[in-house]
Amino acid sequence: MNVPRAIGHIVLNVSDVERSVKFYRDIVGFQVSRYQPGGSTAFLTCGTIHHDLALFKAPDSARPFEPGQVGLHHFAFEMESYEALQAAYRRLAEAGATIEGTVDFGFMRTVSVIDPDGMKLELFANTYATDEEGLAMMKHHAAPAGRSPTYDILGPEPPKPEIPTPGAEALRR
Repeated sequence: MNVPRAIGHIVLNVSDVERSVKFYRDIVGFQVSRYQPGGSTAFLTCGTIHHDLALFKAPDSARPFEPGQVGLHHFAFEMESYEALQAAYRRLAEAGATIEGTVDFGFMRTVSVIDPDGMKLELFANTYATDEEGLAMMKHHAAPAGRSPTYDILGPEPPKPEIPTPGAEALRR
């Protein structure tokens, strides 16, 4: 069966394209691949492909984004390292962005922030060196009861949880 290879890009309807370009370029760290000031669209990239994020001017009659409604909860962008995530957090804080919080999921550490139109985005750094390790952690490690733990984003990187090996539980019995 043919299956999607990856998520290609995200397109957001925004109330003010220029304001959103400034936020995603100057604060979050995207590069502009195509944008004309005063225009109704902008395309931004993480630097590898033509665009990872597109911003379209929403119609003037569009209702504002409403958290908790059916639809998008958040979208996330991977940072190169924990240190890059810390640097992004500092930029966001210095710019006065609305930072919703940090979460340590075990397989990744996150910073959640609200964009100028009220949409939630997440910046994250993977905990493990390979995608296979992260997937193994997610498959074989129980999710914490209740809300996932927060962490001090400005402190040292939290230790990596041990990845359970398949069959280890049976050996402990």
